[in-house]
Amino acid sequence: MHMSEKMRTFAAIKEFTMEDNFAIQLFEGKKVRIVWDEEQEKYYFSVVDIVQVLTDSTDTKQYIKRMRSRDEELNSKWGTICTPVEMRAFDGKRRKVQAADLQGIFRIIQSIPSKKAEPVKQWLAQLGEQRIDQMIDPELTFQMAVEDYRRQGYSDKWINERMRSIEMRKELTDEWQRAGITEHRDFAILTNVLTKAWSGMTTGEYKRHKGLTKENLRDNMTNVELALNTLAEVATTELSRQRNPKGMLESQQAAQAGGKVARNAREDLERQLGRSVISSERASDYLRPIEDSSAQELPLDTDKKDKQ
Repeated sequence: MHMSEKMRTFAAIKEFTMEDNFAIQLFEGKKVRIVWDEEQEKYYFSVVDIVQVLTDSTDTKQYIKRMRSRDEELNSKWGTICTPVEMRAFDGKRRKVQAADLQGIFRIIQSIPSKKAEPVKQWLAQLGEQRIDQMIDPELTFQMAVEDYRRQGYSDKWINERMRSIEMRKELTDEWQRAGITEHRDFAILTNVLTKAWSGMTTGEYKRHKGLTKENLRDNMTNVELALNTLAEVATTELSRQRNPKGMLESQQAAQAGGKVARNAREDLERQLGRSVISSERASDYLRPIEDSSAQELPLDTDKKDKQ
């Protein structure tokens, strides 16, 4: 499949945290939770979500019970097909849910009489192909994310900054892992330390300032806010590499120092502007109309191309 066709076919993965492999994909506007298992190199899909897409059931769990009672072979192999996998619920909390890999999901689909069965199979197969292509050529991930942001109406300038910030965030989380940080809760704590150091607010306070609930904070930052947040993360990464922290306490100190670098830049800019650059605006306040968002393709950062 040609790459431009793939970009039209796939709904880009929505970022929750850069330190895990959790994602949400959309099929005909319905959300499907997915986890990529790097060790096994395969996707696990939420069974409830897939069944909901196929059936439009108002009580998916009861539908699954009835489906298993109808299909004795499926029921006997259910423990092999499905496994509890930790995923982020749509309310943001992490829970273990019944999940299956592609082969398991295809077996479940066989037991569901649905007109959507074949389109869902094709979508799942394409998704698997997409991941393989991304592993061979990681640039595809960036290009598909760019296309998704453009469909939502973000400006090319904002998208370039967002792509850069994603790359910088990954470098920071890699550095935190090197320092011994492995728990999701600790990543969140360090992010709060860094965010408060430069903006004066924790991530939660910042989201409330913008009137956000489940939305991604970085996807709702202005160009200036995004640039300052990226500066804080880059500074923290470099300071951490220099200081070589071990564990949570020393990593927090590096995050505080990195955030202070961005705070100084913010305060200097605000003095010259005579106003705060911390905005209550959300993406919906400044996105251009969706019909204007496909005017031209945004090239990837030329510096990134030069490095390849």
